Amino acid sequence: MNKPDGLRILQVLRAPVGGLFRHVSDLTHYLANKGHEVGLIVDSVANDAQTETLLGALEQHSALGIHRFPMPRQFGRGDLKTPFAVAALARRLKADILHGHGAKGGFYARLASYGRRKVNVFYTPHGGVLHFPADKASGRLFHSIERQLMGRTEAIIFESAYAQNTYSKLIGKPTCQSSVIHNGLRQEEFEAVVPRADAADFVFVGELRALKGIFPLVEALAKVVRPDGRPARLVMAGDGPDRAALEERIAQLGIGGRVELVGSKPARSVFARGRCAVVPSLAESLPYVVMEAAAAQLPVIATRVGGIAEIFGPTATSLIEPNNAERLAEAMTRVLADPEGANAEMHKRLDHIVAGFSVERMAGQIEQLYLEATLQ
Repeated sequence: MNKPDGLRILQVLRAPVGGLFRHVSDLTHYLANKGHEVGLIVDSVANDAQTETLLGALEQHSALGIHRFPMPRQFGRGDLKTPFAVAALARRLKADILHGHGAKGGFYARLASYGRRKVNVFYTPHGGVLHFPADKASGRLFHSIERQLMGRTEAIIFESAYAQNTYSKLIGKPTCQSSVIHNGLRQEEFEAVVPRADAADFVFVGELRALKGIFPLVEALAKVVRPDGRPARLVMAGDGPDRAALEERIAQLGIGGRVELVGSKPARSVFARGRCAVVPSLAESLPYVVMEAAAAQLPVIATRVGGIAEIFGPTATSLIEPNNAERLAEAMTRVLADPEGANAEMHKRLDHIVAGFSVERMAGQIEQLYLEATLQ
């Protein structure tokens, strides 16, 4: 191929939710603004009001359209038909690039490249297949499929070095090109959020499920007292399957008056309700909420899991072990006792994130990979 100008790019993903969709959305905006024609392929079942609103906001940037095909979460009939439908669509739209996101998006994009004219296929796992353990039958199956599909992949793009290392351990070192390109934030997200006058000491934003460390968090809070002797307070934003169990645990700890559950809300609007963000996850890949809180210029307490150390950069020594309420309480107490030190660390972390975690850097590096592939 010899296409130095605008490319025709199809992004393939299953459900438009979470950090994966945030990544695809930012990439789509950037590529469209650079003169490329972009289209999305998503699951035809994941079409509730919220997802339709999210997809609708991308329509004006999707010159190649938004297309829906069956993409079951687990293996199903759609897995036998959808790759052929994606391949036919790619031929009709004369796509230069197929970029699969997540396990299912990567599966369809690479299978769709069989038996057609030259098309360059990129794949970003976003966790996905990396969440399946190698000692389980499902993990062995998915990992085997990954090994088979490497030969149909121009490049695997990892959002963190952690993801790249995990992929190599579980599946094997990629035989195709691979790159680590960190997710990024938009320019306006680096504006400081000013805490409200009645802001709590700490704020949590995330899904209310055990994997996010919500139980060690409230257990730690029960132990934390401000320097003036008052008990520390926490605002928790989000919803999820363990909300009822969380409410029960809060009641058991006797801290109902110190924890406010405010439901699902945009992260930046919630950051103003706390003076320090806490991300106590038990497992992560490269969580946007850590970047968002740091860019909003809040001190951040987080656990050493996934790629969080890559976000913390020169401040990674302050990360704590996961699922340890005692260590978490100590970190929270230190922030309350030394707010100036916490702010100094925050600014050091902010400089690191400004330099390496912008949408322009992320999307620009991905665009460069596309262009290099099509010029070969």
